[in-house]
Amino acid sequence: MDLLLLIKAFVLGLVEGATEFLPVSSTGHLIIAGDLLNFNDERGKVFEIVIQLGAILAVCWEYRARIGHVVASMATEKTSKRLAVNLFIAFLPAAILGLAFHHAIKEYLFSPITVACALIVGGFAILAVERFAPRPDTFSVDEMDWKHALKVGLAQALALFPGVSRAGATILGGVMFRLERKTATEFSFFLAIPVMFAATAFDVFKARDMLHAADFDVFLVGFVTAFFSALLVVKGLLRFVAHHDFRAFAWYRIAFGLLVLAYYWG
Repeated sequence: MDLLLLIKAFVLGLVEGATEFLPVSSTGHLIIAGDLLNFNDERGKVFEIVIQLGAILAVCWEYRARIGHVVASMATEKTSKRLAVNLFIAFLPAAILGLAFHHAIKEYLFSPITVACALIVGGFAILAVERFAPRPDTFSVDEMDWKHALKVGLAQALALFPGVSRAGATILGGVMFRLERKTATEFSFFLAIPVMFAATAFDVFKARDMLHAADFDVFLVGFVTAFFSALLVVKGLLRFVAHHDFRAFAWYRIAFGLLVLAYYWG
């Protein structure tokens, strides 16, 4: 057992779980952390798929009662059917564009420099949203219609660029489209489930030859760490958005992006 490798797995699992549902870009942080830890080879990319699955299962666990109710009552309750349809509509833009440009994105955009630039630009975008966002007119996920869902889905497609942040794009996009902040956050959590499961399944299929039993202990450490750290973030973020805006995350993105640029250019 390689203790150093297990420590790297723990750190990366913590990074994934702590950032996946915050507007700071988990992919960007994983690219940078993996580069710094020298764990960014093909094996490291497969590891990232596994820990992303741990993070999304944390959302499934936190919302297990609601998910179970929606699945069981989809045929009989309008609100459950509407949520399922809205999630499907919001899922489509990123799915279509992701399939079309997956190779190009992985080949040309997954680097610390592009991520750092996206972090900085995204930070200023958050500040702009917080300054100019309109008053909300939708205060529950159950009140959303298909037009809300499509707009959030189009915003989510921006997160195909590493460093933009899927959570940031969907939550801040929702706020710009007049969703109340907590409503936008909850819909972002729900939307993450089909998006991340689909992305994980696609990446696992493509990387199936890289899965080896010898890596089980490393994957397990990262998976469990990502699950529990993501669970804490999901629980805490809803409480946070009830009383705060996202300016702190904006300044963090800008500072972190500048630090990364200074490190790699220096």
